[in-house]
Formats: sequence, C-alpha cells, structure tokens
Amino acid sequence: MIYLLDTNIISHLLRQHPQVMNRLQSVPMSALFISAITHAEMMYGLAKKPQAVKLQRAVHELLLRVQILPFDEEAAQTYGRLKAQAEQSGKSLAALDMLIAAHAVAADAVLVSNDAAFRHIQDLKWEDWTEAV
Repeated sequence: MIYLLDTNIISHLLRQHPQVMNRLQSVPMSALFISAITHAEMMYGLAKKPQAVKLQRAVHELLLRVQILPFDEEAAQTYGRLKAQAEQSGKSLAALDMLIAAHAVAADAVLVSNDAAFRHIQDLKWEDWTEAV
C-alpha cells in the first residue's frame, strides 16, 4: 500500500496536526509519496513566501523523506478518463485536484487529503488523516 499525500495534508503535517502525526507514525516512510503536482504546488507556495526561512527548511526536510511520484503517461490517461466521468456526473474538481486524484488512481495509491470533494471521484481510494481514528 502506498499513500499519496495531498497538499493540504502536507500543510497539516508541517503544522504538526495531532491526528496527522499519529497516522504518519503508523505508516512506513517507504510508503509515503507526493505527486509531482503536489511538489509543484509546494514550490509555488514557497516562492510566494521567500522570507519564510523556517517553512522552507521544513519543506526541504520533508522532501528528503518522501518520494516524489512522476506524473507519467498512465496518470495522463487516467486523468482524461476521470475528468470526463466527473464532468458527465456534474462533480468535477479544480484542475490541480483532478490531476492529483488521477495520479493516485493510476499509481493504485490511497490519496490522503482532508478535501471531501475527492470522495466523488470514481475508483479513488481516499483517506482523511485529520479525523481521529
């Protein structure tokens, strides 16, 4: 089982959210990934706050510990299928969220996010680590 951490979970992790920290400790580090899309979102966030040295250091440390999953051909094909299905059902996500969801499905990963909109995506395994277990 691999877990793909969404951008909002990364934010909770950096703030040491208690439930997120507990769940994180129950998973081997080798099972934790972020999407190349999430990596890009993180880099954008850091670029907007160049003076946030502590945050930059925390993100750098995190990136030493989690693997970045490249967005590949299978993820692109999955994106096309899922986006078309979501539009037909009237439940589409924001563009980057749809890319991340497709990436998780293509990688057969559990997407970890506290964005409930993900529950509408067909074939997506999704967990919210901000909730108490």
